[in-house]
Amino acid sequence: MPHCLIRRIMDTSISTANTLPPQQAPAGVSTVVFLLRLEGLAAAALSAAFYARTGASWWLFAALWIAPDFSMLGYLAGAGWGARIYNAIHSYATPATLAVSAIVLRSPVLIPIALIWINHIGVDRLMGYGLKYSTGFGWTHLGRLGKRREEAIAAD
Repeated sequence: MPHCLIRRIMDTSISTANTLPPQQAPAGVSTVVFLLRLEGLAAAALSAAFYARTGASWWLFAALWIAPDFSMLGYLAGAGWGARIYNAIHSYATPATLAVSAIVLRSPVLIPIALIWINHIGVDRLMGYGLKYSTGFGWTHLGRLGKRREEAIAAD
């Protein structure tokens, strides 16, 4: 099973590099995308392991895991605002700040929330959902999402 998952990540990450015209895609971009997705796997695995050590409820984990995706509502204000809001919520810096604040404020209740948030971002990265460009929701730092990505791959 893990071998199949890693193979799928490698196949998808290599194909996402093909979404840029050759003159715009730097050499080795598929390796970069693969490493970023592998980083997402590591973040997801470590945050889940640390979450298990906190003793917090897995029901809390399930309930809050989708919460960062509500940032997509920012796209109702336009692509530029949507990308800014989405990226602020889907950057590792934001839950890391929450975790550091929890430690400084001696508020251990915030640690599980930060770990859930990090796990969400890690899974998003693993699946190819990266930070967004203001040109539209489908343009990410990990490549193009959706039907147009598939068309670009087929055209190569």
